[in-house]
Amino acid sequence: MSKKAQKRFFIFVCTTPALILLTIFMVIPTIEVFRMSLYKWGGFSNNKEFVGLANFKILWDDMNFIRSLQNSVLLIVVVTLITMIMALLFATLLTRENMKGSSFFRVVFYIPNILSIVVIAGIFSAVYTPTNGLLNSIFGLFKLEGLQQMWLGDQQIAIFAIGGALIWQAIGYYMVMYMSSIASIPESLYEASSLEGAGRIRQFFSITLPLIWNNIRTTLTFFIISTINLSFLLVQAMTGGGPDGATEVFLSYMYKQAYTNSSYGYGMAIGVVIFLFSFALSAIISHVTKREVYEY
Repeated sequence: MSKKAQKRFFIFVCTTPALILLTIFMVIPTIEVFRMSLYKWGGFSNNKEFVGLANFKILWDDMNFIRSLQNSVLLIVVVTLITMIMALLFATLLTRENMKGSSFFRVVFYIPNILSIVVIAGIFSAVYTPTNGLLNSIFGLFKLEGLQQMWLGDQQIAIFAIGGALIWQAIGYYMVMYMSSIASIPESLYEASSLEGAGRIRQFFSITLPLIWNNIRTTLTFFIISTINLSFLLVQAMTGGGPDGATEVFLSYMYKQAYTNSSYGYGMAIGVVIFLFSFALSAIISHVTKREVYEY
C-alpha cells in the first residue's frame, strides 16, 4: 500500500466513527422531523394521516406561533446586541487598562456561565419577585417605587425580564473569548498609534475591533443559535410561556404542540420552520459580517 493510500485509509478510520454518530443523531432525526411535518399525528397512536403541507398552511394563520416568533426575534436582536457590546467593553477594560483586581473581575463575570440554566432561572425568579425580590427592594430602598414592576407578570415587560437573565448568563463567557484575542494583539501597534495621537476610543475602533473581527464573527453566529436554545429552557423554567403567551418563544411553542397538545405533526412543522430560520439567519450573518482578515 502506497503512502497516499495509507494516508487516505488513516483519515477514513479516524472520521468514520464521527460520521456514523453524526448520521445517527443528527442527519436521520432531521430527516424524520421533515417527514413527520407532512403528517397529522397525535404522537401516541399508529394512526398517521398524510396531509402534505396542510400543517404549514395552518402555521401561518396561527397567531400564537407568530407571537412566539416575534418574541424569539426580539430576544435574538436585543440580547445579542447588549451582550456583544458589554462583553467587548469589559474585555477591553480588563485587558487594556491597568485595573486593580482585574483577575477577580474575570472570575466574577465568568461564574454565571458555569451555572445550570435551572439555577439561573431560580436566581432571577427570586430577583423578579414583586413583593420582596431584589430588584423591587432596591427601587424601594432608593424611594423609586414608581419603577417597581410585576417583572414576570406584566405582558409588556416579561419578555425583557427573560432577556435580562440571558444577558447576565452570557456576558462572562464571551468576555473571556474576546480577552484572549485582545491579549494577543502586539503592544507595539498601540504604542505606535499613541505616538500618532490616537486616543483609547480611536485605538479600539482602528486596531482592536478589526484585529479580533474574525473571532467576533464566529462567536456571533454561535451566540445567536445558543440564544434560541437557552431562551426555551429559561422560559420553561421561569414562566412556562406566560403570562398569556407573552414570553412564549418558538421552541417552547413547538414543545407544547408536539408533546402537550398531542399535535406531533404540527409541532414538527414548527420544527422545520425553526430549522430553516436558524440556517438562513446563520448564513445571512456570515455574509453580512464578512470582512477582510487583518494579520499582524
